[in-house]
Amino acid sequence: MNRPSTSERVPVTPRGQRTRQKLLKAAEAVFGDKGYERASIADLTRKASVALGTFYVYFPDKQSIFVEVVDELGARLRRLIAESTASCTTRLEVEREGLRAFFEFVRQHPNLYRVVRQAEFVDADCYRRYYDRFAKGYVRGLTQAMEAGEVRRMDPEALAYCLMGIGDFLGMRWVLWEEDMGLERVLDTAMTLLSHGLPPHLQAVPAPKAAAQPTPPKPAAKSSKPTPAKSPRRPSRGPRS
Repeated sequence: MNRPSTSERVPVTPRGQRTRQKLLKAAEAVFGDKGYERASIADLTRKASVALGTFYVYFPDKQSIFVEVVDELGARLRRLIAESTASCTTRLEVEREGLRAFFEFVRQHPNLYRVVRQAEFVDADCYRRYYDRFAKGYVRGLTQAMEAGEVRRMDPEALAYCLMGIGDFLGMRWVLWEEDMGLERVLDTAMTLLSHGLPPHLQAVPAPKAAAQPTPPKPAAKSSKPTPAKSPRRPSRGPRS
């Protein structure tokens, strides 16, 4: 069942806003650690250090706060990437700094992957919305780059999801699974790939030719004429007397 974000319950007072954010932060941690099914509202309020009844001032049920967590994580990630790439002058710079910002966000939100992937089973529309909203901005930027001649023309949405997949798996491998301080090496590898796949008028590099093998000598051609039979050699005779 699709659950929209509970933006209509956003408090107007600073104190109410702080309490709501405490609940969202606690929910991100609890859903990431325990999973949606095992987590209870009591777990969320205990983690946020608020009364159980306070929860219902801001959210009607557990699913509503889960959807809000996913939507907010997506919004904060998109905002961080937009701010981090605002001063970039080329599309490749945007890709590099966008990846760097994504890695940093994953480091700050280690439960991002677990929470978002649970959304597929908790609220499928929320799960798709997370990626659709991300892709929408990506498509817009790639289309502008194509029009400017920085990227050769292709399907911008398909390209956006290709690049999103690259970032998703690199972040999982080098930040989530095993934090690697040498992320510049990972960024260099990704940019090398993109720099050879994005510029316009790219000519394919011919595959290296295999080393020439020595040609074996040809067998002597057989003559079509029959070989005359040799006459039998007569035995030598001694000198005549």
